Amino acid sequence: MNGSGARARILVADDHRAMLETLVSLLSRDFEVVAAVADGLAAVTQAEHLEPVLLVLDIAMPGLSGIAAAARLLRRGSTAKVVFVTNMRDREFMQESLALGPVGFVVKDRLVADLLPAIREVLAGKSFVSPSIRH
Repeated sequence: MNGSGARARILVADDHRAMLETLVSLLSRDFEVVAAVADGLAAVTQAEHLEPVLLVLDIAMPGLSGIAAAARLLRRGSTAKVVFVTNMRDREFMQESLALGPVGFVVKDRLVADLLPAIREVLAGKSFVSPSIRH
């Protein structure tokens, strides 16, 4: 929640329907999920229209990756914070995502444990990386 007590507006993007539904279910209790989309291009379009406070983006999506979608939005002036979710534990992807500024990087097998802490850290202007890939 932000300082006014309003629920933070979140856009979620993942190309796997079951994961998208899981993300929406996990987030809906504490946040207002304003859109749930299946690819990076739709994430960009919806984010420009809806102006969410936070983007939760899968890294590997067809058409436009989560990292490319976030970079495009930031270049266009979006102030949305970003948490990436991924099955990949590749440090290259992690470094590429962290180069965008304070972001979250959550591996999907740690989603339940790490997603909400990642969101809290990112909304506070800090980065978060799932503990299983910090080393």
